[in-house]
Amino acid sequence: MIETLRFRLQRGADEEEFLLADKRLQSAFAYQQPGLLRRTTARGEESDWLVITLWDSPASADAGDPLRSDYTACREFVTFIDLTTMRSDRFQELE
Repeated sequence: MIETLRFRLQRGADEEEFLLADKRLQSAFAYQQPGLLRRTTARGEESDWLVITLWDSPASADAGDPLRSDYTACREFVTFIDLTTMRSDRFQELE
């Protein structure tokens, strides 16, 4: 399962602080989730951001969704996101 999260940062958000929050989420939360295979964050040229997460199953993705978590690192990460620009999608891998 491939999960994508596309968004822009809140106006005035400090990009370096966001990247630190992203690293905290990744190490303290994401990589502690059963079924998480890989997670990476990328920035586009037009201020767009993309997080790609690979899961072993849809059930693992549901259980490890940081946007639904009450974990401190997840809440902090979300405060940087302009929620009006956020889009999340899931794709089944074809083998």
